Amino acid sequence: MTDPMLGLTMLGLIVVMIMMGFPTAFTLMGLGMVFGFVAYFDPAEAWTANRAFDLMVQRTYGVMTNDTLLSVPLFVFMGYIIERAALVDQMFHSVQLAFRRLPASLAVATLLVSTFWGIASGIVGAVVVLMGVIAMRPMLAAGYDTRMAAGVITAGGTLGILIPPSVMLIVYAAVSGVSVVKLYAAAMVPGFLLAFLYLVYVIGWAIINPKVAPKLDPALSTMPVPPPIALLHDVYSSNVIVGLVKALLSPARATRAAAPEARSTYRSLLGNLGAALFPLVFSAAIFGSVYWYVVVYQPASQAALAGPAPSSTSGPALAAPLGSDQLRELGSGATPLGGGLSERRDEPLEVGQPASGLAERRDEPLEMGRPASLAEKRDEPVEMVGGSAPAPAASAADLPNELGAPDSRAVAAAADSFDPPQQFFASFWVSAAAVLALILFFYWHMTHEHFVIMKLLIRSVMPLAVLTVVVLAVILMGITTATESAAVGVAGALLLALFSRKFSLARLKESVYLTSKTTAMVCWLFVGSALFSAVFAVHGGQQVIEHWVLSMDLSPTQFMLLSQAIIFFLGWPLEWTEIIVIFVPIFIPLLTHFNIDPILFGVLVAVNLQAAFLSPPVAMSAFYLKGVSPPHVTLNQIFAGMMPYMLIIIFCMVLIYIWPGMVLWLPNYLYR
Repeated sequence: MTDPMLGLTMLGLIVVMIMMGFPTAFTLMGLGMVFGFVAYFDPAEAWTANRAFDLMVQRTYGVMTNDTLLSVPLFVFMGYIIERAALVDQMFHSVQLAFRRLPASLAVATLLVSTFWGIASGIVGAVVVLMGVIAMRPMLAAGYDTRMAAGVITAGGTLGILIPPSVMLIVYAAVSGVSVVKLYAAAMVPGFLLAFLYLVYVIGWAIINPKVAPKLDPALSTMPVPPPIALLHDVYSSNVIVGLVKALLSPARATRAAAPEARSTYRSLLGNLGAALFPLVFSAAIFGSVYWYVVVYQPASQAALAGPAPSSTSGPALAAPLGSDQLRELGSGATPLGGGLSERRDEPLEVGQPASGLAERRDEPLEMGRPASLAEKRDEPVEMVGGSAPAPAASAADLPNELGAPDSRAVAAAADSFDPPQQFFASFWVSAAAVLALILFFYWHMTHEHFVIMKLLIRSVMPLAVLTVVVLAVILMGITTATESAAVGVAGALLLALFSRKFSLARLKESVYLTSKTTAMVCWLFVGSALFSAVFAVHGGQQVIEHWVLSMDLSPTQFMLLSQAIIFFLGWPLEWTEIIVIFVPIFIPLLTHFNIDPILFGVLVAVNLQAAFLSPPVAMSAFYLKGVSPPHVTLNQIFAGMMPYMLIIIFCMVLIYIWPGMVLWLPNYLYR
């Protein structure tokens, strides 16, 4: 017995029960089993033969065989290892010294370190608690407004679930069936844009009202210069680079200084010169890697994927290079776990049938609003809200399809399509020249105090920065899958933790335990969501919602505004995991009807869900911070400090609506 009203009743009950405090995963499974039993009840059969039990087994098996979820425990483990290695204290001090001349320098340092730490760990609660312990009391002691201190910690800590590597994006990819790699590439620009908007707001507020962020005491914003470095200034040159070069050419005065504490060894002089040249070497490595990837690696890999030229004795000419769908990582294009929402099935599949069969039947045409499967390719471009999508990859139909000898013009045209666009070279060299000019300007004005601060930054920031850049680069460049990259990240995090000399076997056990706990929670959520969504579709709840939305005759922009507004308000009482696994799959089947790219929609959802951590009454970031704040800091003050950042999130979403290219240009360029 199926009834659409029963499906809508399920949706209402899940919201009520979650708000009452019932565990989300087991509530989803319980409602799915009860309403599934009702849907498949047959008085002529024994209750043990009810097909809802078969559905439960198949949905659980589908979650267990989903390759996309493999990267979740690895990225979570990487985050917990980094958190327990206690690398943040020195990082916060060095960043604060580097930006000490900016207004609200403590708040700026807190926001930057929170953002960077959130990217590396991806665990919002850990970042907010850790930054609350490190930065909250120093800011309050310096006379900062409580709202500013609370706002930068909570807002900066939430960015880790948006900027890759992000567990939230992996969960969305598993639900929607899109590529994790493409989502990571698409989220890069919006994530850093949101961090930049936060930074502009903090500095602007401090400029307009200096009382909220008084200037620091000079004793807290100066860095003592060690005697060997001071000797270089007194004996050789006031310029660090010139002084180090002269000392290496004539080391006697540096190695035989009168004061023993001011003496340097030749090895230390070489090390200091290497540290001074690090910005130049690091920038050259970054630009060299970009040039190698775009000009050398990407054309060669795409040409290899295209295969050899067709033989004169062969049949039709070979197809054009593989599109980006074939380049996605293993498992990322699998049928979404919430695929049951996209269709209504009147009977369950038999035990033993593949789990993906629950979401589609290949012998039937796609229904309106139903997402295409991995095997089904859309030949027409998707029209984006606010602009048109870039041209799709060449298909087999774009090349001549003749018997006999290959068309040399078609082969040459296909080969030319692998070359980087001409505008890349102009923008590359202009950017390289601008960065080189900035570095030379910095070297020209670099004092010995600047040099000491830079060395501190290199020791505290660069190891973790290099690990994060490597993990992201190998994913975005297609060298490894997200799962393989996460494994590299875990290995690198273990090395950093060992070198920090603050990591112990007890902390490793804690990291393993917390990783197992978080992973189990995510997997149970997916099992419950998969069962719930399938039963919801069986009862016809998805069809009711589709007919209701389509009956309003909305434009794509209006649908985007409606869906994002619903998600925004759901973020007030619910957490992001519940929103993604329960409610986002309801909108995904409708994206096809409105010609909305699911990657663009996913990034908008990720930006939108930043507010879920900042919106009362279930603003988890506020409760995390309250637990480590001084007693006089109230929840109302923390909520007041978070509210402006919710407005900034809305403003960022408006920018994405107006200019969707900021989301789509990087994945379209990398995987064209």
